[in-house]
Amino acid sequence: MAQDILSVFRQRAATAPEAPFLILPDGAVITYAAALDRSARMAALFRARGVVPGDRIAVQVEKGPDALLTYLGALAAGAVYLPLNTAYTPAEMRFFLADAGATLFVHRPEDEAAMAALCDEVGVGQRLTLGPDGGGTLVAAAAQLAPVDAAGSIAADDLAAILYTSGTTGRSKGAMLTHGNLASNAETLADYWRFTPDDRLLHALPIFHTHGLFVATNITIVAGSAMILLPRFDAAELVRLMPAASVLMGVPTFYTRLLAEPGFTRDVARHMRLFVSGSAPLSAETHKAFNALTGHAILERYGMTETNMNTSNPYDGDRVPGSVGLPLPGVELRITDPASGAILPAGEAGMIEVRGPNVFKGYWQLPDKTAEDLRLNGYFITGDLGVVDARGYVSIVGRAKDLIICGGFNVYPAEIEALLDAVPGVAESAVIGVPHPDLGESVVAVLQRRDPALDEARVLAALDGQLARFKQPRRIVFVPELPRNTMGKVQKKQLRETYRDLFAASGS
Repeated sequence: MAQDILSVFRQRAATAPEAPFLILPDGAVITYAAALDRSARMAALFRARGVVPGDRIAVQVEKGPDALLTYLGALAAGAVYLPLNTAYTPAEMRFFLADAGATLFVHRPEDEAAMAALCDEVGVGQRLTLGPDGGGTLVAAAAQLAPVDAAGSIAADDLAAILYTSGTTGRSKGAMLTHGNLASNAETLADYWRFTPDDRLLHALPIFHTHGLFVATNITIVAGSAMILLPRFDAAELVRLMPAASVLMGVPTFYTRLLAEPGFTRDVARHMRLFVSGSAPLSAETHKAFNALTGHAILERYGMTETNMNTSNPYDGDRVPGSVGLPLPGVELRITDPASGAILPAGEAGMIEVRGPNVFKGYWQLPDKTAEDLRLNGYFITGDLGVVDARGYVSIVGRAKDLIICGGFNVYPAEIEALLDAVPGVAESAVIGVPHPDLGESVVAVLQRRDPALDEARVLAALDGQLARFKQPRRIVFVPELPRNTMGKVQKKQLRETYRDLFAASGS
């Protein structure tokens, strides 16, 4: 097993230098040899700017081929890569740059004034700029230097990246991922999902997140295959390019929008061998509708920032709607009582804990939080609630922070959402708990509807007899669209804040 992705990348460039690595929407190709050369010149520039092994390079740029090569260039310089969401404001960036102690910051050319002032304020000594088309100072300056490469001096336990969690429950935490974490997970997934050098992956995900940066990119490198790199998700562009592809990795929104795209047909998907979904729950209804249209069963998997991928539905075998499949080879998964930590039997819902070579090293500069979430025996307490069935398939029933305690009873939102999503006229649902003067919390369903005539009475009638009384929504709220983050996850914290006073007046 390789101890780092960079060594694998160098090997691919040596054995198949002219093989395509990145294919752009206009048909232009960047080969493995060209990608290695360009990224190694970036590494030379980073070293020339004072970056030494272990320094953090922060990056907030729009997606493009050079943005992806910056990741490989940072690894080649021996640095720790810190990708940051392009939606973060300068006020938010202040925390990340200061907390990580970044040595160098790569940002968008149009942010020059704001970021120059910010870097002076927080003490980031070096800056470079990069636009999606390769404009800015980074590419031009790197092209003048001879390539350097730190591969061979990297140890599996060395830090490769810090990815900050979303911070929805408080301060954002920097998850420290090692070279060994990334390499082991990529090799496992490339084998599990049957990747070969002939694969062409449609890449429409952002590259500041685990899914698009590590899962998609690192698997491609391990397999020696290629990515068709799109700047962003565009359903019509996916349809245009799909006949030249074999794999699509996406979030559930990709699949709901493809189903609504007039040009997306069974014939368009005929050459595809695999559709993967993650980063947010895929509804059983979307799974079934996609299968009916294309003949393909979407493969859903489960991972997180701190671990990359933990489970996957099988490549061969049942891909169960509503389940995230089985633990990956080398990953141990158990369900425990959230309060006591006692291991629970199959069929009981509880906290998901995982252990394996994919599990991160800890949280950057937060030893107490690391000790709280990482047990001494190596198990990571994910914060996700799940259940394992008799066959070993894992289903996520919610985040621990989303658990609703109504009148002393535990209510798992995923169970109710599955029923609501099956109601004719419902496009998607989000179930939340809001304060209730009598019950502590009460269940509220926030719905996005397909049928404008759908009302509360019809929804409640459809649920009649399917749920215990304490699980039944006491309010149905209709919204034009559910709030989401950049990875398509519904922002339940925002919904809870919006509807926190729903029962304050009536108490009903």
